[in-house]
Amino acid sequence: MKTLRTYSKYIPYFYFIAVIIYWFTDVNRSEGLTAYPILLFGIPFLWQLIKPNEKLNFSLGITFVCLSSYMILAYLSDLLNIVNLSYDTKRFLIMGGFFVIGNFVMALWMIRNSIKKVF
Repeated sequence: MKTLRTYSKYIPYFYFIAVIIYWFTDVNRSEGLTAYPILLFGIPFLWQLIKPNEKLNFSLGITFVCLSSYMILAYLSDLLNIVNLSYDTKRFLIMGGFFVIGNFVMALWMIRNSIKKVF
């Protein structure tokens, strides 16, 4: 149980690295060479695995909480029919909902880890 607790703090970083790799492979299939700058988004998460930095951890967590909150508001506006969307867009929103909720949870987890280290 203790080893699980020590390694659980790395789960959000692996999650975001996996998302970036998936995004890169998906864009690389269709766009080709222009997908390589996407890999630059993984550098802060790799850095956190190699040499953790509390300020970077907190800023990554806050950034992704804000982005995920924005996407959650977009889902709520769709739910309340504020904006009319096509069927394909709604299907994409449902599939992407799991992604947005996962991002939000992992970002909160990163913030929790950085707050735990401070106190």
